[in-house]
Amino acid sequence: MLGKQDQALLLLLRQNARSSISELARVLGVSRSTVQNRIAKLETNGVIRGYSVQLGGELSDNQVEAHVSVKVFQKLTARTNIALEQISQVSQLYSVSGEYDLIAIVQAQSLEELSAVLDEIGNLEGVERTNSAVVLETRFRR
Repeated sequence: MLGKQDQALLLLLRQNARSSISELARVLGVSRSTVQNRIAKLETNGVIRGYSVQLGGELSDNQVEAHVSVKVFQKLTARTNIALEQISQVSQLYSVSGEYDLIAIVQAQSLEELSAVLDEIGNLEGVERTNSAVVLETRFRR
């Protein structure tokens, strides 16, 4: 269970993981050593697994994203997961309950590239069918 201070620290890091320890300490109203110790503990306990890059500017503005629901032939699930992991435009893959087995988050630089990736996913061995939803606008992302 995370305390309120850890939750506040995680929110700040999710907004900007490159914030300095001094800045985090100032915003949280604690010492630098407290922030350093809390981050180290969160990393050690696996709460923080790593840090990533969020694309910005023109590259991000021109990117097209789709959520692709994938129905898989059950005997080929592992093979399909491996094949989806090899597609660089698939940024995330979730196993879900319901009619579909997986949801793949696909990010492409154009509608043409997105269309080609969707065709590639649909043609993978083990994929029974797909259903895609193109993201029109991102309201917020944490």
